[in-house]
Amino acid sequence: MEHEMGPQFQSELKKLQSKFMDMGITVSDQIYRSTKAFADHDKEAAQAVVLADHQINEHETDLEKQALYMMALQQPVATSFREVISVLKASSDLERIGDHAVGIARETIYIKGNPRIDRIEKMIANLTDAIRKMLEDSLNAYFKEDAEAAKQIAKTDEEIDRQFVAIRKAVTSKENEDAQHAAAKASYLMVARFLERIGDHIVNISEWTVYSKTGRIIELSDDQKRMEDHLPEQ
Repeated sequence: MEHEMGPQFQSELKKLQSKFMDMGITVSDQIYRSTKAFADHDKEAAQAVVLADHQINEHETDLEKQALYMMALQQPVATSFREVISVLKASSDLERIGDHAVGIARETIYIKGNPRIDRIEKMIANLTDAIRKMLEDSLNAYFKEDAEAAKQIAKTDEEIDRQFVAIRKAVTSKENEDAQHAAAKASYLMVARFLERIGDHIVNISEWTVYSKTGRIIELSDDQKRMEDHLPEQ
């Protein structure tokens, strides 16, 4: 029979979960600022995103320290163990999302001043909107401990993949073969790839939400890039 952890542990767990949500908000803001800088051709704003990346790294380090402290000294069992480990693992995905936001910012710095292709930039803007909503929904599902919502959110990654493929086809189409757009096309592919990978990490977060609630690690996507780490059920 599972034993409920004491009030001190519950208090620490709430703090840990609050820190995770704060990290998620910071990461979402980084996505917004990096993609807006790309759309606006704003090199200075992009540089600010790069400089702010340390905040996300500090969030992750703080979460890791607290989670490991709770596991070592309070030895949580069953549901409590899952809640701690899911935060630990999902925060790693948030950190990687932050890295991809920085990657987008760096492409903005690189591409500034080069001719652009409006149609492809609109496609990237649409992909960005879908990614930001997916992350927001995933964090809400985590906060509400809603495993079913997390499963539904993961399904939206199929649409993310479709949009990525459409962008890739548009970039490599013959109508955009002129040399003046070569640098822009390379950056479009990189930015679209960063956004697609963000979608993969959001699926991971949804999977950790399901694990926290149910004790089961399940694949919410057929993409073999995901969920290389497997934990035993508690």
